[in-house]
Amino acid sequence: MEVAIDDLIVWLIVGMLSGSLAGLVVKRRRTGFGRLTNLAVGLVGAIIGGALFDLFRIDLGLANIAISAQDIVSAFIGAMLFLAAFAYIRHLYRTRSHRN
Repeated sequence: MEVAIDDLIVWLIVGMLSGSLAGLVVKRRRTGFGRLTNLAVGLVGAIIGGALFDLFRIDLGLANIAISAQDIVSAFIGAMLFLAAFAYIRHLYRTRSHRN
């Protein structure tokens, strides 16, 4: 698979936007988790959200924009799901380690 530079730039922009938005919602502060963590959460969220939108054939009709609103919405939803799963796993780990 060959990745063009413009695709990489779009992924980084969408990742940063969706990760920052997810960080803002979860942390309730403007900086969220920090620049790199926001980017990582956004990129993971974009993968999760894009896969879910493809799997369930969700089309918001927003794909005509170069960095589409659908990309940002699906990445944000994926980022929120990733953060929820991460929090749940961390909670399980902490309760397990307190039992021992």
